[in-house]
Amino acid sequence: MNEPRKKFKIVTDKSARVILPNTLTLIGVCIGLTSINFALNQNFKLAIVAIVCAAIIDGLDGRIARLIKGTSKVGKELDSLTDIISFGVAPAFIMYFWTLNSLGKIGWLISLIYVVCVALRLARFNINTGGEASWKDNFFEGVPSPAGGILVLSPLVYEQSGLSIFNFDLKIITPILFIIVSILLISKIPTYSFKKIVVPRSITIFLLLGIVLLFGLLLIFPFNVIALGSAIYLLGIPLSIFHYFKLKKGSLVKNLSTEDEPEDML
Repeated sequence: MNEPRKKFKIVTDKSARVILPNTLTLIGVCIGLTSINFALNQNFKLAIVAIVCAAIIDGLDGRIARLIKGTSKVGKELDSLTDIISFGVAPAFIMYFWTLNSLGKIGWLISLIYVVCVALRLARFNINTGGEASWKDNFFEGVPSPAGGILVLSPLVYEQSGLSIFNFDLKIITPILFIIVSILLISKIPTYSFKKIVVPRSITIFLLLGIVLLFGLLLIFPFNVIALGSAIYLLGIPLSIFHYFKLKKGSLVKNLSTEDEPEDML
C-alpha cells in the first residue's frame, strides 16, 4: 500500500501561531520609533497618536498569543524590549523635544531617570511572572509601562485637547509629573492589570457596544478622551490599593481558617 504523502510546510503549526503576535509586537515598536520622528518634526499630535496605537497593540499581542496558544519565550523578551522603546525612550524624547530641553542638562537627566525606571520595572515584571495562578494576577506591581508612557505625555495631551479647565503652566508640571510617574513605575503599589476579567455572557453585547463607543469617541475627540482616561486612571490607583488589601485580608483569613480545621479522626 502506498504511504500517505506528508504535506510540505514552510513552518510548523506552533511557529505559525507564534508569528502573528510577534509580528504585532514588531509593528508596535516601529510605531513607537516613528513617534520620535514625528516629535523631531514638531508634529506632536501624530507623536501622541503613535504612542496610543503602540499601547493598543501592546495590549492585543499578548492576549492574541494566549488565545491562539502562540506564547513563547522569544515573544516575552521581545515584548519587554518593545515596551522600553515605545513607552520609555519614545515618550521621554517626545517630552524632551516639547519642553524638557528648556531645562538644559536637568531636563535630559529627568528623561534618563524615567527611561531607567521603565527598564527596571520591566526587568522586575519578567522575574515575577510565571508563578502559580492566584488572585494577585489581577494586579500589577507598580504602574505598567504603557500607562506610564501615556501619563508622562498627559501635559502635552492636555494642551493639544484645547481644554482650559485648569489654568496652570503645563511646562512647569511636566518635570514634576516625570518624577512622580518614575516612582510609580518602580513602586510596589498594586494597580489593576485587567488580565482576568470574567464577562458574563448576558452583558457581552453591552461590553461590545461600550468598546465601539469608546473607539468612536477616540477617533472623534482623541486628545480629550486620552486626557480624561489618564485622569481616571490616576484616580483609580487608590481604589486598586484598597481592593488589593481587602482581597489580601480575605485570603489571609481563609488560609487561617483552613489551617485551624481539625483533621478527620479515623
